Amino acid sequence: MTFTEQANQIFQQAIRDYHLTDNVDTPMRNPYERESIEYNLYLKCWIDTVQWHYEDIIRDPHIDPTEALSLKRRIDHSNQDRTDLVENIDSYFRHIYSDVKPLPDARLNTESPAWAVDRLSILALKIWHMEEQVEREDADEEHRQRCRAKLNVLLEQQADLSTAIDQLLEDIEAGRKYMKVYRQMKMYNDPSTNPVLYNNK
Repeated sequence: MTFTEQANQIFQQAIRDYHLTDNVDTPMRNPYERESIEYNLYLKCWIDTVQWHYEDIIRDPHIDPTEALSLKRRIDHSNQDRTDLVENIDSYFRHIYSDVKPLPDARLNTESPAWAVDRLSILALKIWHMEEQVEREDADEEHRQRCRAKLNVLLEQQADLSTAIDQLLEDIEAGRKYMKVYRQMKMYNDPSTNPVLYNNK
């Protein structure tokens, strides 16, 4: 099984588990050993899934402004958790490929493996929710057909991105490409770099 075959299975599992209750306050029950890559992949997609539904809720035109502000804070916190976890997944890749000596003509990729995995997790969510639209009994056939066309594109994207990630990992393992990881350095969550926060101490 390739890395992305495993990842896609775990993403599907996390999304399915969330939708057993379809509630953003449902506690996560991660079935994998803590600190394992499987645990982190499940956690990654769980965070993405909860945040997907935060984003749905906050777009309710009738949402109470106080509730919306509270939800915006939760979205900010979720975004930071997501970023931190992506960096942890990249640390895993750096560790397993730490003994690889890049070839003299090795090239740098445009993004690290974990940020590509981040996109794969989001694609799994798009596919799940587009499939819901395709199967909606309260929507007309035109809507379902439009969503079916979009679903086909998403499935093609998932296959292509999965192939690209597996090829990237093969290239890193063979020394044809090398990893560099840049921390995201988000400034708006940092009380020392966001002027609204450090000017209101």
